[in-house]
Amino acid sequence: MEMDSNETQPTVVVSSPPGRISLRPMTLSDVDDYMVWATDAEVARFCSWEPCTSREEAIKYITDSVLTHPWLRAICLEDDRPIGYILIMPVDNIRKEIGYVLARKYWGKGFATEAVRLVTAEIFKEMPEIERLEALVDVDNVGSQRVLEKVGFTREGVMRNYIIMKGSVRDMVMFSFLPSDPFK
Repeated sequence: MEMDSNETQPTVVVSSPPGRISLRPMTLSDVDDYMVWATDAEVARFCSWEPCTSREEAIKYITDSVLTHPWLRAICLEDDRPIGYILIMPVDNIRKEIGYVLARKYWGKGFATEAVRLVTAEIFKEMPEIERLEALVDVDNVGSQRVLEKVGFTREGVMRNYIIMKGSVRDMVMFSFLPSDPFK
């Protein structure tokens, strides 16, 4: 389902089979949990944004960018507290890009892999026009590359000098998942 920026996100909550995580729209009341990862320079290292420096800045970001985003979900543990988020961004009419961020405390525990697997499995049903789900990952972000590989994304190659990130020209690895691709 396509949404324009004036619509609110559906309140559908999706859970992983073992129930370790669930996905739901973020709300302004998530600001304190958001601050955990948004203020961490190591978390922000491969993101387009700089670390958040105040609660007011976080509230503004959530209000202006998160709540208005057409497809962004909080990655929550069993207690419904967000530990990160995952989003789908339009590329064109048949391609979307997936992105995700997770609080450092939860790295290496399989939560990002579960979230990517959940979204990848559902997004082709929710948006049947999608022919290709893409992910662009910094060449030095080995953990994120591993997440995509574990789900079954195909590593297509390195896009040399592809993007300027925080003042530096960076190489990016292109990954893709098609509706006909098997999950690992």
